[in-house]
Amino acid sequence: MKDYIEERAISIANYIIENNATVRQTAKEFGISKSTVHKDVTDRLMQVNPALAKQARKVLDVNKSERHIRGGLATREKYLHLEHR
Repeated sequence: MKDYIEERAISIANYIIENNATVRQTAKEFGISKSTVHKDVTDRLMQVNPALAKQARKVLDVNKSERHIRGGLATREKYLHLEHR
């Protein structure tokens, strides 16, 4: 694995942990795809720094378990704003 990929994977994991960020937020911040974020954290980082990978994975698992709630809130907000027109 190339050095810059290892560094990116570590940076991504640190960003996710520090900001409690979702895969989508992280991808936008780093200018990469959601697939790359996921691959960096789950596969590549496990080879470089397994402890950091597990921490980042915990945050992503929590975010994944809560995403249906965020989606529902976003839909609610959308329709609340439409009613006020």
